Amino acid sequence: MLLPALSFAQENKISGRVVDEKTKEPIPFASIGLKEEQTGALTNEYGYFQIAMPEKNPQDSLVVVALGYFHKAVLIKPGIKIQDMIIEVPKRAIELKEVKVISSAKIKNLDLGSKSNTPGEGMIQGMPGSQYAFFVKNDKGKKLGNVRSVSFYIGENGFPREPFRVRLYKADGNYNSPNTDLLTENIVVSAPKGGEWYTIDLTQYNIEAPVEGFFVAMEWIVSGDKFYTTNFMDNYTPYGQILRPTFEFKESRTWNYTIGRGWSLITLANNGMRYNAMIRAEVDQIKD
Repeated sequence: MLLPALSFAQENKISGRVVDEKTKEPIPFASIGLKEEQTGALTNEYGYFQIAMPEKNPQDSLVVVALGYFHKAVLIKPGIKIQDMIIEVPKRAIELKEVKVISSAKIKNLDLGSKSNTPGEGMIQGMPGSQYAFFVKNDKGKKLGNVRSVSFYIGENGFPREPFRVRLYKADGNYNSPNTDLLTENIVVSAPKGGEWYTIDLTQYNIEAPVEGFFVAMEWIVSGDKFYTTNFMDNYTPYGQILRPTFEFKESRTWNYTIGRGWSLITLANNGMRYNAMIRAEVDQIKD
């Protein structure tokens, strides 16, 4: 397979490729962030990235975060090669959980998250590497089994058929933010059209749902030979699919992730109802 050439200008840029430490295979959609600069970029499906040089300090740490891998930091300072870098990242060993076999008569379907089929006013627009995570809460304290599927309400505007990555997290970060990955596979999907719910079947991954609930997130990614530099907000045009909001809940359950800055809670409200991403999940409910 022929890989696309790096055709972008190299001046004042850090560029390179992120690969698996053992296999040397490219790692797609890894987050690349400058720690002090608080800016970042995303590798494409071939592992290539480009990011602007730090401006605040001549020395900084380039932090690589990839799904299923340990974090890695690379020192950036004058005199060190910063073009065509090869960054090797060690894979994180995932301990497989024992698969529980339960009589089908004791399992029923349970829907968590948004119940509406009508989105609220507004649009949730992403940029490569950003995420919006909605907490599908187990409000009634039901006994949960595995995650069956997750669904996103994709808007009809923007580019609804652009690919995105599905992420699932435990709510074990600071202030109950998304943190530990529940879904450790690289699941990249594309909706057939916008203006409706798009559902992704996750039954084959045997993901055990935490009793309190969990975060379901959409991550905007890049594809082909599209490269994006760091500070998207300075000169930003909407990219990819648009996620629609819902005003069904009185509490803020949606967090936004930006490369280089981390997670932040969305607290917008309308008539006492909070602005949340329109996301839901289907899980097994175990009946005693």
